[in-house]
Amino acid sequence: VQLQASGGGLVQPGGSLRLSCAASGKIFGIKAMAWHRQAPGKQRELVASIGTGGITNYADSVKGRFTISRDNYNKFTVYLQMGSLTPEDTAVYYCHIPAYRAWGQGTQVTVSS
Repeated sequence: VQLQASGGGLVQPGGSLRLSCAASGKIFGIKAMAWHRQAPGKQRELVASIGTGGITNYADSVKGRFTISRDNYNKFTVYLQMGSLTPEDTAVYYCHIPAYRAWGQGTQVTVSS
């Protein structure tokens, strides 16, 4: 199973970005998927997850600002819509499928003026 993440970049505080993660390979059925992030000098942390039934879960630090969703036509693609970004959101963002222990390559998000 391979995960391809994209959509990172440089954004000003208060701005928005949308990350995408496309899964491919031998995936049987819809699986829970998640986004994690790792800032310099910090441990990797769970940002958001979406279960097989569409139930979502968010870290307290991003609730109300980030939204995780699946593509309507390709259930193996998930998005992370990020809004009201702050410098504290600067990190490398990774997508993850726990069932396959698969991780994407990471995409850098930098929030700076």
